[in-house]
Amino acid sequence: MAVVHIDNLTPGMVLSRNVCDRSGRMLLPAGAELTEKHFSIFRMWGVLEVEVAGEAVVEDAEAPAPLSPEIDPELLAEARAEMERLFIYNDPEHPAIKELMRICTERRANRAA
Repeated sequence: MAVVHIDNLTPGMVLSRNVCDRSGRMLLPAGAELTEKHFSIFRMWGVLEVEVAGEAVVEDAEAPAPLSPEIDPELLAEARAEMERLFIYNDPEHPAIKELMRICTERRANRAA
């Protein structure tokens, strides 16, 4: 089993554990084969990671999805600081906010490059 960020999922992967939203409502049972439609559903319900069957390396559940490696680290740090200021009144641990901040940081750094 491996914990995989939804950006790294591919159609045909099989869930090794039920996928539930933040309130515990089951969205998809273990053993289900993933399709592109499931990825949209996961994003809509704030699911950022799922456990899939296989021998892949388990990703760190607390680590955000990697940002583009070609982004200058200095620009990335500036963009991250700006996003922290903009999102100051949001819960940074909420999965949807965490993912939104990650995406906004990457886009801001890419625009500055």
